[in-house]
Amino acid sequence: RAELDTLLDAAEADGVPDFAAAILPLENLADRLHQVWSPVSHLHAVTNSPELRAVYNDCLPELARYQTEIGQNQRLFRLYAQVAAGTPAEPAARSLLEHALRDFRLSGVHLPDDEKRRFGEAMEELTQLQAKFEQNVLDAMAAWTHIETDRAKLDGIPDTVLEQADATARAAGVEGWLLRLDQPTYLAVLTHAENRDLRYRFYRAWSTRASDRATTPENGLVDEAAAPPGDFDNSQVIEAILALRHETAALVGYENFSAYSLESKMAGSVAEAQEFLEDLGRKSHHTALAELEELERFAGQGLAAWDIAFYSERLRHERFTVSDEQLRPYFPLTRVLSGLFAVVEKIYGVTVQPIANVDAWHSDVRFYRLFDEDGAELGGFYTDLFARPNKRAGAWMDDCISRKLIDKSLQLPVAHLVCNFAAPTQSTPCLLTHNDVLTLFHEFGHTLHHLLTRVDYPSVAGISGVPWDAVELPSQFMENFAWEPAVVTMISGHYETGAPLPENILDRLRASRVFQAGLQMARQLEYSLFDLRLHAEYDPREGAGLSALLDDVRKTVAVIRQPDFNRYPHAFSHIFGGGYAAGYYSYKWAEVLAADAWSAFETHGIFDRDIANRFRRTILEIGGTRQIADAFAEFRGRAPSIEPLLAQSGIAPDGACDGPAA
Repeated sequence: RAELDTLLDAAEADGVPDFAAAILPLENLADRLHQVWSPVSHLHAVTNSPELRAVYNDCLPELARYQTEIGQNQRLFRLYAQVAAGTPAEPAARSLLEHALRDFRLSGVHLPDDEKRRFGEAMEELTQLQAKFEQNVLDAMAAWTHIETDRAKLDGIPDTVLEQADATARAAGVEGWLLRLDQPTYLAVLTHAENRDLRYRFYRAWSTRASDRATTPENGLVDEAAAPPGDFDNSQVIEAILALRHETAALVGYENFSAYSLESKMAGSVAEAQEFLEDLGRKSHHTALAELEELERFAGQGLAAWDIAFYSERLRHERFTVSDEQLRPYFPLTRVLSGLFAVVEKIYGVTVQPIANVDAWHSDVRFYRLFDEDGAELGGFYTDLFARPNKRAGAWMDDCISRKLIDKSLQLPVAHLVCNFAAPTQSTPCLLTHNDVLTLFHEFGHTLHHLLTRVDYPSVAGISGVPWDAVELPSQFMENFAWEPAVVTMISGHYETGAPLPENILDRLRASRVFQAGLQMARQLEYSLFDLRLHAEYDPREGAGLSALLDDVRKTVAVIRQPDFNRYPHAFSHIFGGGYAAGYYSYKWAEVLAADAWSAFETHGIFDRDIANRFRRTILEIGGTRQIADAFAEFRGRAPSIEPLLAQSGIAPDGACDGPAA
């Protein structure tokens, strides 16, 4: 605060401030704060502890207060407006100023003092509530375990999972197998456990995490000092978050939070985003319905939600003679990583080098540096890839350090790449499913987006300043490589023999790409429409109305019947704890861009350096310095088309089924 006042005094004394003298010192100031808080925020996600959580929660309102002060500072706003009026010639500088002026408006810079104060108070409350939401989800998962002493009831579950459960039980001093409610274990049980009751128990525990219907395990490990799962109910947290978001949006002149959120995204309006989702729903509904009917015919019965993954895996195996467990031995993590690095070297000419003896927060963490073809270092990234009890579920990439070139001093970007794969055991290395491989490629796409930037100002470099509905373009684009025969050869090799994935299995894997693509589309559209409409239709007089809204959304796009106890919004961290509020539709929006971009690679050759360099130059290097629609048009030579995504998903443009997805 003191340094900000000094900088403002100096800029105002200059009379006619220029970009370099007035704005770049402010970029430095913001970057210094980011470098202090980024590791704290990261550690809170990957190695949570009561002590860290306490100080993290104490800091959140202080940081929110400071950010609101920045956004509402009239002197600062006038400075940016003055510099912008001078129209800097450099595109990155112009974009930085445009984004800043927009953010001043979204922060209420023009509000009267009492409304400014209320906006700031609400933002402080929101940061605390969103952190509380995430912490409740983490604690609810940690509080639930299942101990099984009858080996027969674990039939079908992969040996690697059972070996880990056996080790966990022995460490806890209990007999049998101790199964935790982490993502790899949950997916293994739902997909492979032959015991339907066990699948039901895990489905119910997972789908009611941090809710009013949270279950206490009948035979789990109970920590007498810890709270039971039901004590982490997010119901009131959700209500409070929605009320505050609606209030802050209204204070700065928006009808609802969805409209406020879309102000900084590609979609022009709530109506445009909703019509986009509903149109995809219309085009894919017939396919999804046919897929569910086929699955139930295969199973010979109507299926509950906890049966879908189990029978889907068996149908996939029958149709394509390929299964996760058949594939897993061919995708040891070390081989996948080395192959992934070889792929990006072949595409972009960049090389990845592991760096030994780097301080880290866990023994599993690794650090790598990225170098360009000419030997110039581009940045670095940490990997933290295995599930742990005190680690947030899911997978993500986060900005550790941003690229910055100010006063001829270059600061290279650094990323955190985080996944939650099943950890190696004493007898078996980490073996990935093909879905895990796709996840790793996805997050590495984000990592490249952050590290390959050529923008020198942190607020618009890498992923910063990129519209939220475009930030998934590089990641979803990158997934496509993991389906290509030439790439699978590079990333696969049996962990015991080194033998490549047999060609006949690879052919069947590729043929399975569109398997149940309609059901997957329906699920993502359900989440996206729920999020968008929840924030657009929220009425403070009536509250969230989660159940009624979910029922209505499901009537529009869903085909799988969910039980009444399902409470997935209570653990929907993307929208209640992360940055996807009124923006979850971004995955589908960006998927259209990614599929269309990939079709250019299919036309020219997936390793064609000219097309790869054009993608790197027009998409990966530009950060937030251009309208993504314009950048995409430069890369593709036209506006994006939805047809490549439909084709990639095996969905005909008229909504009819196409090929194996039927």
